[in-house]
This record gives sequence, C-alpha cells and structure tokens, in this order.
Amino acid sequence: MSDHPELSRAPARKALGQHFLFDPDILRRTALAAGPVANRTVIEIGPGPGGLTRALLDEGASPLICIEADARFSEALQAWPETRTGQLNIHLEDARRINWEAVISAANGNTPAMIVANLPYNVGTPLLVDWLKAGTWRGEMALMFQKEVAERICAEPGQKHYGRLAVLAAAVCRSYISFVLPPGAFKPPPKVDSAVIVLQPLAANERFEDIDSLEQVAKAAFGQRRKMLRASLKPLAAQIKKSATDWLEACKIAPTARAETLSQNDFRALASYYAARRQ
Repeated sequence: MSDHPELSRAPARKALGQHFLFDPDILRRTALAAGPVANRTVIEIGPGPGGLTRALLDEGASPLICIEADARFSEALQAWPETRTGQLNIHLEDARRINWEAVISAANGNTPAMIVANLPYNVGTPLLVDWLKAGTWRGEMALMFQKEVAERICAEPGQKHYGRLAVLAAAVCRSYISFVLPPGAFKPPPKVDSAVIVLQPLAANERFEDIDSLEQVAKAAFGQRRKMLRASLKPLAAQIKKSATDWLEACKIAPTARAETLSQNDFRALASYYAARRQ
C-alpha cells in the first residue's frame, strides 16, 4: 500500500495506460522477480501510487530512480523521506525521452542498473525495444506486460506468438514468464491477464550487437508471415542488390522457409549478411 492513502484513491488515467497494484505479496514478488535488489541501482517506470516503489525500497534498492509522467504521483512521491536521503529519485518525465545513463549518473547510481516496472500498457513495447538496444548500463529486467505481449517476448521458434519481439529479446537476453496475474489483481482491472517477465542479460560473447539490423530483418520477415521468406525479404534484398533466394541460400536457409521456423542463429546470420552489404 502507498505511504500516502490519498494516492490510493487517485483515479487511474486511461490515456496513460495506468492499472495499479496494491497487494503487498504481489508487489514484493514483482520487486524480487529478477533477483535481489539490495544495494542495486533500480529504475521503475510509472510508479503511480507507489506500491512497487515501497516494495523496492523495503528490499534495499538504492538508488531507486522512478520515472513518472503523472504530476499527481510524482509530486506526492517527492515528499517521501527517502528522497531526502538520496535513496529515492523522482523524475516527472516521459520515459520514452529519458537519457538513461545521465539519469543514473545524476543519482550517483551504479551500472548495470536493474529495471523493475509495472509498465503502462501504452508504452511498454517501445520502451522494451529501446532497452534491448541499450548498452552496458542496462542489467536485469522484471517487467509487467499484458499476458499476450509477454508471450510474444518469450516465445520460441515454431510457437504461435513467435515474432519480432522474441527475436530481438533472444539476441541479448534469456527471457521467461515469472508469473501471471488476473485482471482482478489491478485497480482498475484491465480487460486481459497480465504477466511479469524476467529478462536476464546474456554474456558479452553470447549477445548479438547489431540489434538495428536484426530488427529490420525480423520486421520484414514477420511482416508477411504467411509468405515464404524469398517473398517477404525481397524489399530488403533489393537494398543489398541481391536476390532474396541468393541471400537466404548464402545463410544456409531454404528460400521456401517461413519466418516462424527460423532460429535465433538463422536471424543473426541474415542480419549480419544484410548489414555487411547495405549501402
């Protein structure tokens, strides 16, 4: 529960994708989903009434950096005693426009920083893609999404939800669904189940660094997922002055294959080939 009861009564704003959690057990479980937070720099997005914020502080997160776009909540959180000690840092900003390394430095934080958040539904996916592309400042993540989005992030080749997000996530992280929550766990209740996913960074020698090229290839491949790859990759192939068939065969992939059958290594091979020949 929030340190300030009036925050608990503040209505969620649909335009900001707000759905609040108040159950202490769920909040503690979320706070610790990616591992201990004690003495770790932790970033939280959209703290709202501060339920998860309190759980993270109680578990020893320090400094805890909260990004809140709603002035009602950021102003109230500024009054918490932890802001005076420097354990809690509140920023009234849009998380999509943050210079993360500058914010961490200003809070005297250490890297890699953890990210633990009940993400607003309307900004969760673009934020995740940005974090997947991030440098060494970003560490473990425990993020709450709509369940279907969580399944898309954690999907394996051949599964129903396998697509661009799964390919990007697997390039830099090992991801899995930690637990699922029904709509009734939130106020107001969303229309769908939610899930907390954990993303653990891969070792440096296991990562794929060129996420931008990987994203372009995956986007094209899954953009027409019913088509064979020799058709769906044709526009990108034209950029590197190759036929899609030659490109695929050079990467030891059947031109008649479809995107959902490709492994992470297949996508990495396609992205590396594309990047090396792009003008």
